[in-house]
Amino acid sequence: MSVDIQSPSLCIGIVGTGAMGRGIAQIAAQAGIRVLLFDALHGAAASARETVVATLGKLADKGKIPAEALAAATGKLEVVAKLDELASAQVIVEAIVENLDVKQKVFQQLEDIIGAECILATNTSSLSVTSVAAACKRPERVAGFHFFNPVPLMKIVEVIDGLLTAPWACEALLALGRRMGHTAVAARDTPGFIVNHAGRGFVTEALRILGEGVTDCWEIDRIMREAAGFRMGPFELMDLTGLDVSQPVMESIYHQYYEEPRYRPSALAAQRLAGGLLGRKTGRGFYAYASGKPEAMPQTPVPAAKPARIWVSQTHPEWADVLREIATAAGVIVETDYLPSDEALCIVTPLGADATTCCVGQGLDPRRSVAIDCLFGITAGSSPRRTLMTTPLTTAAMRDAAHALFAADGSPVSLIHDSAGFVAQRIVACIVNIGCDIAQQRVAEPADIDRAVTLGLAYPKGPLAFGDALGARGVLAILEAMQDFYGDPRYRPSPWLKRRALLGVSLLTEEA
Repeated sequence: MSVDIQSPSLCIGIVGTGAMGRGIAQIAAQAGIRVLLFDALHGAAASARETVVATLGKLADKGKIPAEALAAATGKLEVVAKLDELASAQVIVEAIVENLDVKQKVFQQLEDIIGAECILATNTSSLSVTSVAAACKRPERVAGFHFFNPVPLMKIVEVIDGLLTAPWACEALLALGRRMGHTAVAARDTPGFIVNHAGRGFVTEALRILGEGVTDCWEIDRIMREAAGFRMGPFELMDLTGLDVSQPVMESIYHQYYEEPRYRPSALAAQRLAGGLLGRKTGRGFYAYASGKPEAMPQTPVPAAKPARIWVSQTHPEWADVLREIATAAGVIVETDYLPSDEALCIVTPLGADATTCCVGQGLDPRRSVAIDCLFGITAGSSPRRTLMTTPLTTAAMRDAAHALFAADGSPVSLIHDSAGFVAQRIVACIVNIGCDIAQQRVAEPADIDRAVTLGLAYPKGPLAFGDALGARGVLAILEAMQDFYGDPRYRPSPWLKRRALLGVSLLTEEA
């Protein structure tokens, strides 16, 4: 069986005309597809059509679509009053409330109406496609068709294969997604599919760092934006999305995976949700908002006094060379003996470890020692942001001297307390590790994982490409060091990562 997705007479039905239904209707109509709009709420479908037409009109006014495209797309949008009027559709896309019972009942009703080859597609973001299909007489034609809000701008759609979904149904939906101008990726039915699954590392690890008292939320955001290259920091993102949305998703995926430690949520977020600190929508979240703008957060002033002399660990020679160059340019004496003098500021360069562990392992005085993250933001000359980490015993004078040195060329500096993996190392390592495990579970092809994540989450790189850019062996070392320090299975490396790191091949390498 099959559906001719490229047919000029293709007709799709949209059940549920909220934000998602309207968005799907818009891109379908713009692709020349006849769209039948239905909503159980009286007048909602007609209102949705008006909204879509108005949106298209604004695009035409701005010159983003020609006038003839506006007329053509508008003519493709039809409102129907009864489910029975969807009988002519070759594909039905359900975009109603996230309730399994309600979705199953709607699909059961539709099965008595639609043709034998009609595909039933659910836009669910959190429910099992297999469970939705289980109530149907013909579950083989039920598949997931998961768009992201706002649909016209988020150019990604996940096509989810339930346990009983026939290949032809997914192939047709992949083609339909492409016809509507989106990147369509195939995924197995698993909690969170690709994008929401892959996103577990970013905010949950940031919350863990905050919960450990490593630094403030705004400092974490600065590091992730300016050093690691993310468009938004994790706390800015949660404030934008709203904790009433993000916290239930974190808890749902954690429980659906039977308390998998990698996805463990934070009590901090649950507490803030209970207190109504939801983010922008309530005027206060991790930040306070005045007139929609976040409050300005403090920056630590740059101290005046640089160290007289420094000693740099040779654990990573290539990083040591850059640090010596920075110090020399700042007029600081660089010691080159095997051990530091009694006056020198000692600089260590952990990969996954904390400053304390490095000091003890190298026999250094923790009172005179500071760690710097060289995996992110360390270059000779001005850097986007540098992260310095103290031991519990580092003196204020040595901390301030290190700050003055590494800010001397104009680079912004973040000061944090001791943390295995700093901030950026541990968050990005978690992102890479979860992406690797999605590949290991065969949820999706490696390249599709990266495509979905970059389009769906706007990360600077997909998780597997991120791992390749940093080096799979380095990411493995970070995770192993964190697992050793914390004793937490949260950080256990994925077999996909471990094998490719040991073999020295790309994380995007598929198996034969």
